[in-house]
Amino acid sequence: MTTTVEIEASAEVEPGVYDDVAPEIYHSDPVPGGSLSSTGARKLATECPAAFKHWLDNPEPSKKEFDFGTAAHKVVLGDGPELILVDRDIWNTNEVKETVKKIRAAGNIPLKQRDLDKVHAMAEALRAHPEAAELLEPGSGIAERTIIWNDRGVWRRIRIDWARHDGTLVDYKSCRSANPSKLANHLFEYGYHQQQEYYRDGALEFGLTELVCPFKFIFQEKEAPYLVSVIELDAAATAIGRHLNEVALNTYAICRDNDEWPGYLQTPLISPPAWLERQYR
Repeated sequence: MTTTVEIEASAEVEPGVYDDVAPEIYHSDPVPGGSLSSTGARKLATECPAAFKHWLDNPEPSKKEFDFGTAAHKVVLGDGPELILVDRDIWNTNEVKETVKKIRAAGNIPLKQRDLDKVHAMAEALRAHPEAAELLEPGSGIAERTIIWNDRGVWRRIRIDWARHDGTLVDYKSCRSANPSKLANHLFEYGYHQQQEYYRDGALEFGLTELVCPFKFIFQEKEAPYLVSVIELDAAATAIGRHLNEVALNTYAICRDNDEWPGYLQTPLISPPAWLERQYR
């Protein structure tokens, strides 16, 4: 099922692929009774249920780095909230604070001139990268596709950066370093192996991809010269991501059904880390 009808926060939601879901509607969760996003699944798999529930009930306020990342997505992918220039170097006056507040309340992104110039320079650098430019070629796919589905009694939702018509799924991320030799720790620390498989599940559910189709991450540095890397995860990373998603789905279902979100479980015995144990062998 694919629809372009905008989801309203109070409406009943059917499983399907939606192409016009406003970001604020998606992030506030349009599914009555709640759904599990990729971000939520990553928190459940690596933190305790109590921490997840607190995060769910206390949405993080907008931060400058979030604004910049969203702005980069807008310029690179051609879809997203409007970017509004706030042409002031200092944003701590009451006048500017009120202006910024109104811009965000309207679902748009306030930016200083230097940040607006930077995201446009990033987009230009990305278009000069042959593989990244080909993956995100206009007309080759659809940006910000929202997928909502029910998986064994758990509603799940995802928002794919770029779903190509050939089945390739693409996720774009701005970062400090796009050096492939330094990305491994970053990838697994932020659970991108989980994100990949979570997104793939939704795309497979509605025939937008196939198991043989690749999933590509595009990493781009936020400082000049805005270097780009395109990477894929190997089979071991994929398997770990799928396992952690199953852990998250099962944990979510049990905690939701019992309305209990426990903290850390007691560990009766803790061993020394390997580096310490080696010193005393």
